[in-house]
Amino acid sequence: MDIFLQQLVNGLVLGSIYALVALGYTMVYGILGLINFAHGDICMIGALTALTVAQALAAMGLPAPLVLVLSALAAVAVCSALGVSIERAAYRPLRRAPRLAPLITAIGVSILLQYSAALIWGKQYLSMPELVKPSEIAVGGVHLTDLQAFIFLLACAIMGGLLWFIRSTRAGRAMRATEQNPDVAGLMGVNVNHVIALTFLLGSAVGAVAGVMVVLYYGIGHYFMGFMLGLKAFTAAVLGGIGNVGGAMLGGLLLGVIESLAAGYIGDLTGGVLGSNYRDVFAFLVLILVLVFRPSGLLGERVADRT
Repeated sequence: MDIFLQQLVNGLVLGSIYALVALGYTMVYGILGLINFAHGDICMIGALTALTVAQALAAMGLPAPLVLVLSALAAVAVCSALGVSIERAAYRPLRRAPRLAPLITAIGVSILLQYSAALIWGKQYLSMPELVKPSEIAVGGVHLTDLQAFIFLLACAIMGGLLWFIRSTRAGRAMRATEQNPDVAGLMGVNVNHVIALTFLLGSAVGAVAGVMVVLYYGIGHYFMGFMLGLKAFTAAVLGGIGNVGGAMLGGLLLGVIESLAAGYIGDLTGGVLGSNYRDVFAFLVLILVLVFRPSGLLGERVADRT
């Protein structure tokens, strides 16, 4: 039971990061019907930006909390600008094109971002400065660090704030109207282009925070790290019901728990044949099962009539 609870806590922390990235996929899909496969690489750009800024500021001797805040703000600024620029340059001209064209474009943008990052940061692994030395917290038989608690609580706060923004603000109502029918929303006075740009900005900003969490949690960054992170977040979005913001959050948390439990028990279940490094298999096994038995996801898909 102690092992189960420990893996459950680890899974919730990891799943909260997946949920933040999945939000970018699901918001863009909800409004445009587009799978933005470049989103994971936008998170990677945010992670490496934060890492670089943190290294520079830490070398100047600034306090660790200030270094962390400034690094995160730099990542959010870069990723927000990058997300809006990608939408304007790559996706907006193809908005009325057949669905295959923007899909291929998204894959091309993803590759472009990966190798641009390789040129800027190199192909080696980069280490995040140890800004805060995590201290352990024991709750019953479960052990977690204050960094894990911080990541989980911050992720929950961001998800709650985003839900409030979409449901309670004027811009959020414009986003929901555009999701339902962009043409009618435009006739009612909604600037559809601004709404779509805002969606990309919000998704990229949240993804940047998730990227910062990843390099803080693991302590390293790499130009290819966005590929697997993006695939898992996409799996989480499909699991919860892509196009549904609440579903993305639920799917991310569930996927993190499934992956963590698999890492803890796969050795026992297979008699030691498979190790914890095979846990990624379960993420994609979940994707296959969801697509076969419930393609709309756990919470359904609100934009199914447009696909």
